[in-house]
Amino acid sequence: MKTEAAPVKLTARKAMESDLSLEFLRVVEQAAIACAHTMGQGDRHLSDQAAVEAMRHEMDTVPIDGTIVIGEGERDEAPMLFIGEKVGMAQHTRHQGRSFDGVDIAVDPLEGTNLCATGAANAIAVLAASEHGGLLHAPDLYMEKLVVGPSSKHLVDLDAPVRENLRAIARALGRQVDELTVVVLDRPRHEQLIEQIRATGARIRLIGDGDLSAGIAAAVAGSGVHAVMGTGGAPEGVLTAAAMRCLNGEIFARLVVQKPEDEERCRAMGITDFDKVYTSEDLASGDSLIFAATGVTDGALMKGVRFFGDGVRTSSVVMQSRPARVRFIDTIHIQGAQTLVRF
Repeated sequence: MKTEAAPVKLTARKAMESDLSLEFLRVVEQAAIACAHTMGQGDRHLSDQAAVEAMRHEMDTVPIDGTIVIGEGERDEAPMLFIGEKVGMAQHTRHQGRSFDGVDIAVDPLEGTNLCATGAANAIAVLAASEHGGLLHAPDLYMEKLVVGPSSKHLVDLDAPVRENLRAIARALGRQVDELTVVVLDRPRHEQLIEQIRATGARIRLIGDGDLSAGIAAAVAGSGVHAVMGTGGAPEGVLTAAAMRCLNGEIFARLVVQKPEDEERCRAMGITDFDKVYTSEDLASGDSLIFAATGVTDGALMKGVRFFGDGVRTSSVVMQSRPARVRFIDTIHIQGAQTLVRF
């Protein structure tokens, strides 16, 4: 009589603490390469589609039972990588006697679609992953944000005057306020904020898109970015929080809830306190976090995708909270080769 072997179960924490980070690296690399082919063609939708399709295809090669908790939108709005979609090898291997605990995934296949379409700097492909329940299911609303590095994270407050926060950051860094660089999205809603920052003497770097990559830079010494201020997307806030957990930086954030429809969307995702100021541990509470990003166009931390005769070269960052480490990885993808060259 033939007996069936007991299913082999890979727990979420064990999976996240293994070298699963390199699996996720491969996912963002392929998304970046795909949309890099569209760089400068002026079609943001084409760029985003290329990144989404490549990321979704590659995601099914990762040995996880994954659920998209932040993605391209609701199922009726997005054909793939929609919120609630199941991804990973577990979707295809259940009949082989293997099972996996759940892994929650937040993705932005192309952060900075306009940046890629115009060939501007700081477009990236990015994802964050955690054990189930470790990433806030943030509605697609705006969010007030203040992002700082490790030295000043205990000295600033989202509700403090801009002048006080910048003075605190300057003291923590041993600088003068006029030596600080603050990144702000170039939007009409930030006119007053920009005036307040300029009144302190601090320098401002206005960006068209890409406050996620700016937030990462704020927590990396030597990047030239000392803070990110202003209002941006809530999903990007969760991804930033995952990076801050790995970099020991901090994000302070509050959802911008203005209409009854906004309240309904929050409640649908289990959010009832609309005035709550979130920190990185609130937005990305997972014990084992992985954050992976690959440059699409050149940026402060990563170079963009470069094509040459025999293959492609990518520049990426991979972070983990357990074990705590940050790796900057340069990869050469050789056409026709079975292996990759990573530095």
